[in-house]
Order: sequence, then structure tokens, then C-alpha cells
Amino acid sequence: MSSRPHAIVIPFPAQGHVIPFLALSHSLVEQGFRITFVNTEFNADRVVAASPDKSGDAEGIHMVSIPDGLAPGEDRNNLGKLVDGYLRVMPGYLEDLIRKANESGGDKIKWIIADENMGWAFEVAKKMGIRATCFWTASAAMLATMLSIPELIRAGILDADGLPRRHEKFQLSPGTPSIQTTQFAWNRAGDAAGQRIIFQLVVNNTKLLELAEYVICNTFHEIESPVLTVFPNILPVGPLLSGQAFGKPMGHFWPEDVTCVEWLDEQPDNSVVYVAFGSMTVLDRSQFEELALGLELSRRPFLWVVRPDLTDETSGAWLDGFRERTVGRGRMVSWSPQQRILAHPSIACFLSHCGWNSTMEGVWNGVPFLCWPYFTDQFLDDSYICNVWRIGLSLNPDEKGIVPREEIKEKLEELLADEGIKARALMWKDAARRSVGEGGSSWKNLKSVVDAMRE
Repeated sequence: MSSRPHAIVIPFPAQGHVIPFLALSHSLVEQGFRITFVNTEFNADRVVAASPDKSGDAEGIHMVSIPDGLAPGEDRNNLGKLVDGYLRVMPGYLEDLIRKANESGGDKIKWIIADENMGWAFEVAKKMGIRATCFWTASAAMLATMLSIPELIRAGILDADGLPRRHEKFQLSPGTPSIQTTQFAWNRAGDAAGQRIIFQLVVNNTKLLELAEYVICNTFHEIESPVLTVFPNILPVGPLLSGQAFGKPMGHFWPEDVTCVEWLDEQPDNSVVYVAFGSMTVLDRSQFEELALGLELSRRPFLWVVRPDLTDETSGAWLDGFRERTVGRGRMVSWSPQQRILAHPSIACFLSHCGWNSTMEGVWNGVPFLCWPYFTDQFLDDSYICNVWRIGLSLNPDEKGIVPREEIKEKLEELLADEGIKARALMWKDAARRSVGEGGSSWKNLKSVVDAMRE
């Protein structure tokens, strides 16, 4: 009996990384691979609890878990704490996992596919004598910006801690999105101590990339060609969406409320505003209530994902009043099957935090965006959506830093009246689907990497 190629896969321990890593894993299984998928214990428990059948494994994918170095009650949305914890304990556990797997007599692990944010895993691979591929789950522009940090320091744009020396618009090269130097991902990752930890992680990981034979990215050439031309070693293999195969485990941390799909079935085509801010955005009371009042003021049907931890300050009585006033027109759920929703004909637009997964899912379905970035790379994605691809509009906060209800209402009206935005969104939808179809640019890149990993 011939052995199957066996790869161990390790995402950064956050929702937005686990989902595309599972999508990649499903794709590799379809091409004959056996996958060992490594979650942290904390996230593994959440994935199992959120899955409909309470099982983690899928055909060809064996789910395993290791500690993340944090105590049960510690805040894993604090990126500084999370990074500090996993750097201390995860390398040793990963070594043990690989050693035991390769001594068990089954298909030996010959490759590790690790998140760029888990650069230490490439060191483990080298130590254990296995080969390494890096999977970058955000935009190629974001990775290219990180790879350019030494040049940015030399040019006097950044200091040695990653803080901007000059407050100005920055653009990597012509045709790429421009952002403020204060909005680099590592400067939008929490408090000052956390920012220093994140910046040091970024610097260290870009050095460790030298240990990876391939760097693959969840994007496609046509939509990021100016960056990918300058950085040809970044291989686009996306969009990789696990929702393309509904029914397969997708790695969600919250149970999906699928009843909202039935509610969408009752709405007119191109009528519903879909509002979702991913897994980590937090809104204070005044901003949460202003958003709700903006949706109410719009008088449009809306589906709003309100995670249990999206806000912790709004009173139940206030929320009940809002629900009563918008009954029949609005629907609120704690988590949604997002890829199914964005594919639904009733969706008119996506009010989004602009995380890269959400961005690619919106592009895949030709949905216009109303952009409300929260942190890390989301400001760069906002710039792509509004200024480069021109498939959305940005929401602007007032002098107090609050996006007011009138701004939400007015931008929704402007977005949904713009036929050019919708036409461009449909153009990018076609390009995305061609890229992963047989013979497409992403299809060819993934095939070449998979063929190499079979050797």
C-alpha cells in the first residue's frame, strides 16, 4: 500500500487564520494528502463546541491540540499576551507531536505548513528535518509591507520600534493601496506594550521566512498584481474558501445561526444590508447604539451579526426597544454562516470590518462594501476596497471618533445608488472564480506547490 503525503498544518490561534487554513487543508486532502491540523487547546474546544455534530475531524484531516501558554481565564484577544504565551510553550509541544507521529509507523510527516505569524514553527521544521511552506492568510500587500520594514526604517519612515517618524500617506509601489503611517498593522494591535511585542514578532517572522521553501498567499494575481509583480516569491493560491464545500468543518468558534438563511429567503433580491465585524472587533456602548440607530434610520432590511462579546455595555432594555422598532425589517444573530449569506441573492451590500477573509468572501460573491476597519491589516484592506478596486465606500468617524448614525444612513444610500461600484464588484467576482478554476493563475500556483510537496 503506497503512503500518502502527510503534512502538519499550524495556523495562528485566531478565528480569521483557522478558517483559511482549514480551507487549504480540505483542498490538499482532495489532492491525496493526509493532514494533521494543530489548534491550541482553547481554540480546539471552541471549534468542537461550535460544530453541529460536536466532532472535530473530517475525512483526511486529524485535529490535534497543544497548549497556548495562557491560563483558562486569560484574554486571548490581547494579541501581546497571546503571542508571549505561545512563544514560550508551543515550540516544544510541536516538536513532541512531530516526533511521536513519525515514530508511530504511519505516514511520516514530511512537510509543515505554518502561518507566517508562527515563524518559530519553521525553526522547529528545520530542527526536525522536515520541509516547510508558509501560508499567509492576509493580503500580499500586507506581507510585502512587513518585508519592507528594514527599508522603511532606513528611509526614516519608521523608528526601531515600528512607530512612525512621519505622519503621512504611505504607498508600497504604484497601483498598491495607500494608508497612513499611523495605520500600519503593528501600530493598530492594542496597547503600547502589545504593539512592541507584535512589531518584534513581525520583524522576527520575516527573518524566519528564509526557512520556508514556498510562501503561498490567500489572494489571486489579478487583484494584487502590482504587489505580486514586485514580490514574485509570494505565490497567490486563493481565494481559498472552505464554504465552497458546504458541510465540511470550517473552524468557526461560535455556533452558526442558520435560521437567518430562511429569513433571507423571504427578502427581495438586492435589499438586505449584511453587517458583520469578524471575530475580534469590540464596540463601546455609544458606538454600538449609534450603529443600531443608523441601521434603523436607513429603513432598509438588515442582518446584523452581534457576537456575545461585540459589546458588553449596552442595556438589555435598550436593545429590546431597538428590536421592537425594527421587527420584521431587521434580524440579529450571534454568528452566521457568512459565506452562504454573501452568496444569497437578497444581499445588497456588506458593512464590514474588512478582515481579509471577509474581503475575499465579499469579492468572491460580487458584493459592494461599506468599510469600517478596526485594527491590524484592516485599514490596508479598506484602502484596497475603496481606492484601488473601487468596490466600496469608507465610513468616516466624527471629531469624537464615533461613526454617527447619519453617516451610516447617507453612505448606505450613496453605495447602493452607485451602479459603477456594483459593476466593478461583479467584474472582480468573475476574476476571482477564474483564478481558482482549472488553468487559472491560483490553480496553477497551488498545483506547482502540491506537486513539489509530493516529491
